[in-house]
Amino acid sequence: MTLSKTFDALVIAGRLVRPKLSHHVPACLGAIPGRRAVHSSHGISRDLARSSASSSATGAVPGRRAVHSSHGISRDLARSSASSSATGAVPGRRAVHSSHGNDAASSSATVDNVELEHFQRLSSTWWNQNGPLKALHSMNRLRVALVRDGLQPQKSRLPLPLAGISILDVGCGGGVFSEPLARLGADVTGIDALEDNITVATQHAEMDTRISSRLTYERSTVEDLASAKVATFDVVVSSEVIEHVNEQELFVASCCHLVKPGGSIFITTLNKTLVSRILGICVAEEILGIVPSGTHDWSKFLPPEELQVMLEAGGFSPRLIHGLLYNPLTNRWSWRTDTSINYAIHAVKADDSPDGGKL
Repeated sequence: MTLSKTFDALVIAGRLVRPKLSHHVPACLGAIPGRRAVHSSHGISRDLARSSASSSATGAVPGRRAVHSSHGISRDLARSSASSSATGAVPGRRAVHSSHGNDAASSSATVDNVELEHFQRLSSTWWNQNGPLKALHSMNRLRVALVRDGLQPQKSRLPLPLAGISILDVGCGGGVFSEPLARLGADVTGIDALEDNITVATQHAEMDTRISSRLTYERSTVEDLASAKVATFDVVVSSEVIEHVNEQELFVASCCHLVKPGGSIFITTLNKTLVSRILGICVAEEILGIVPSGTHDWSKFLPPEELQVMLEAGGFSPRLIHGLLYNPLTNRWSWRTDTSINYAIHAVKADDSPDGGKL
């Protein structure tokens, strides 16, 4: 049996033990309400599988439908905008460091101070490709192709297929996702609530003069930026971030406000299932140590159907929802139709959307 098949067997085993865990639950699991897995369409699944294998287009785009934004979310954004004076105005594109530092960001509605402290301890490890964040480096093979082929399927073979496209990377960390997008020609702005991350990202980008002019990093939260730059970016990406924030509806609504009509959002995160808790926390953190212990809080994992509702409230129509699976034995990610652990979503904003609802 190959290593890949061995890991697949572990995934299946995780599902099979589900009934047996109802009366005897490991400490790292706790009480878990029932959740149903969400499955993507088989047509999209086949297209995306071909995309990851051959860098071809992700397939035809289903018809868009206009969706009205939620007034409740809009009011939350308005309140966030009114109270954002504690963090100061969003600096200009070339400014990198905020004089307010991490304390200002920690007062934001979406920032979890516990998460902030956790990632501050990891900030020096962002560019260690064999370190605690190596799975994020490995994920670039799929998530960069997802953005490229989702935006420019006809240009995927060109050296700079994303030239002229403005991308905001929300929760950019040390720039692990931002840099490869800039290498494909995009003008990338990365924001993060942690100034140490912005420092690491900026210093690493300066080492490559071929992309440094297309990269800008700012210490900011997404809701602060949304109050200043409504409908500014062609694309917003947020990869493995939403499961670390508070006020997830406000977070998504803010991302929606920042996208131009007709633009795209790409999000990757973890589903809220028993399988994701077993493999994403118990196995990955407590048993194998793939990621540092305490990195994830299962209560913040988000089912695809809930994220889809949030995006639709912001005027977006999902184009693709697809599962991902990480194999720690080979340090490789693969696309799956099963979304019960990790998943990616690509949604497109209606052309007639009124800027996602101005603040």
